[in-house]
Amino acid sequence: MDKPASTRQLKVAREVQRDLSEIIRSRGMAAFGGAMVTVSEVRISPDLSIAKAFVSIFPSDRAPQVMALLEEEKRSLRGELGRRVGSQLRIVPEIDFHLDTTLDYAEHIEELLKK
Repeated sequence: MDKPASTRQLKVAREVQRDLSEIIRSRGMAAFGGAMVTVSEVRISPDLSIAKAFVSIFPSDRAPQVMALLEEEKRSLRGELGRRVGSQLRIVPEIDFHLDTTLDYAEHIEELLKK
């Protein structure tokens, strides 16, 4: 089992989540094919070198295209993140994007309950 995140990890994760959200929002929905992209959670490795960014995408049928766009833009997103957190962090974490499917899951459960 993973050991719980340290206070420093949690603080850095929160900061990365906030900054990454702002960066993505500033690019606008048009940059992601009209889809709304939200950074729902960031988990950071103990050495602060890797940030797992969980993104939820609406509408969810655009998820594959948006995930591909995020992968393509990973370097420039990390560069922008570096300009924002560079003063606080020694190394800018590598960003690893993951699709957050909790909304889809909740929707699915809701549909099952209605039946």
